Amino acid sequence: MGMMQEFRDFAIKGNVIDLAVGVIIGGAFGKIVGSVVDDLIMPLVGMLIGNLDFSNLFILLGDPPPGTARTLVELKKAGVPVFAYGNFLTVALNFLILALAIFLMVKQINRLKRAVPAPAPAPAAPPPTPEDVLLLREIRDSLKQKG
Repeated sequence: MGMMQEFRDFAIKGNVIDLAVGVIIGGAFGKIVGSVVDDLIMPLVGMLIGNLDFSNLFILLGDPPPGTARTLVELKKAGVPVFAYGNFLTVALNFLILALAIFLMVKQINRLKRAVPAPAPAPAAPPPTPEDVLLLREIRDSLKQKG
């Protein structure tokens, strides 16, 4: 079997297709969660704390060149080391929301699986009678006929 044939057989298996669909949906879901955190939750948290922009929460670890704006983007462009805990807080919150959403989704799927009764298994066909038993029955029947 050629390498292309093996690759084709691998690529068209159902699990690979399911995985690809899952990755695509997961990427889109990650963007939605990122937007929820960045556009909805963080502004509210910033308003409660004091109208802070979380992306610009950092501690300088070096001296910036003269004339460099005191924003995280500009400081990183200038190569100034910074401890960017604001970005970390945003990413950690993204993760927590994503983990919670996945947990709730899996919990709901499991609940639905329990609600749908599994189909009753079909009665198993009796196993075939072993040959030695068949031979013994023949001998019994022939002895009954002679007796």
